[in-house]
Amino acid sequence: MFLSVFDIFKVGVGPSSSHTMGPMVAGARFLAALRSSPFEARGLRARLYGSLAFTGKGHATDRATILGLAGFEPESYKAAAAETALAANRATHLLTPPGLAPLVFDPERDLVFDFGPALAGHANGMVIEALDAEGDVLLQETYYSIGGGFVRTAAELAAVDAKTLAEPSPVPFPFRTAEEMLTMAQASGLTIAQMKRRNERRFRDEAAIDAGLGRIWSVMAECLARGLATEGILPGGLKVKRRAKAIHEALLAERGLNLAPPHTVNDWISCYAMAVNEENAAGGQVVTAPTNGAAGVVPAVIRYWLDHVPGATAARVGEFLLTAAAVGGLIKTNASISGAECGCQAEVGSAAAMAAAGLAAVLGGSPEQIENAAEIALEHHLGMTCDPVKGLVQVPCIERNGLGAIKAISAASLALRGDGTHLVPLDAAIETMRQTGRDMHEHYKETSLGGLAVNVPNC
Repeated sequence: MFLSVFDIFKVGVGPSSSHTMGPMVAGARFLAALRSSPFEARGLRARLYGSLAFTGKGHATDRATILGLAGFEPESYKAAAAETALAANRATHLLTPPGLAPLVFDPERDLVFDFGPALAGHANGMVIEALDAEGDVLLQETYYSIGGGFVRTAAELAAVDAKTLAEPSPVPFPFRTAEEMLTMAQASGLTIAQMKRRNERRFRDEAAIDAGLGRIWSVMAECLARGLATEGILPGGLKVKRRAKAIHEALLAERGLNLAPPHTVNDWISCYAMAVNEENAAGGQVVTAPTNGAAGVVPAVIRYWLDHVPGATAARVGEFLLTAAAVGGLIKTNASISGAECGCQAEVGSAAAMAAAGLAAVLGGSPEQIENAAEIALEHHLGMTCDPVKGLVQVPCIERNGLGAIKAISAASLALRGDGTHLVPLDAAIETMRQTGRDMHEHYKETSLGGLAVNVPNC
């Protein structure tokens, strides 16, 4: 199963790839199915299950579902147009998606948060129905938002079994494990980024790959810059104050002072990551890396490298992203990048592993050192829970991205001090993360039923 760099890194909208982007994608997919069906629908209904129900409102799942059924998609999302569509729905209880007649949709009645058992396929499940004039169901589909903005129908999820994973891949370097990745790198004499690029060329030419990578970094950098320039209170009711702008201004004022302690570099790294995740929490445009909740780690590490490491050049950002995507693909294929499935180890832990690999690559690491960097970063996130206060992607998520970026840089640095040989292989860390997520109580997997979410006053 080939995962493109453009699958791992997707342009979208905050605050959550699973809870915001996923339902929006599901809604758009349902509209496409409805357009090609012989039925003439008059109304729509959506029911949210599991984590989508428990933390849905905090993650803007209600807004995202309405917008998806109105025809919006994350890649082309426009905030002003979205607000207009939401206002129109509140006033008329109608949705007017392109290519379809107006459809009745009253969120108070037709958008149901089901706090009972989750659906069988995944913790993030939803069912969308098209109704006739009498309210009878004409078309129904079950969707699962499986992390990072990826959406599968129930049938698609069931089809991804061991047989599917064993089918031959159409790419020249079809590594499905880190061990295979290292073996192929040694045999070919190519770097991980070069192998990943060769795989991408199976589907796109060089110009398209470079343009896509350039856009990914451009959106990341613009998001980070907005976060560093914006202050105020984040939405959602926790009254969390944006901090990145003030921290950045203080750091700029201190720059060059002889008495500045060396550990201040950690504040720069945290500031960059927090800027991205404050933008994400405010519903801004971000890049899944590999998710929205962990969107700050990779761009923070790239920005650190560009601004603070001698010899860094933006011309190699593509190499960083390709290497990071190779590691992200291994984690998603063999474990999960979904907080609702495996806790925050699957989100910030995966992001840290990806960022560590990317940084090790652009700092001249061998494939073995890159794999070691990713393993160190992931290993030291194992067991991390996902317990967002009030269901918002704010506390502890924003600061957690800063600490994840710091861990990623430390992991890359440690790996580069060695020769790549180490005791725990990346594959073992990934499998441990999968098993830990399986055993983790659902209270700690993006339901806001345990941890900080219940021990911190949130009103």
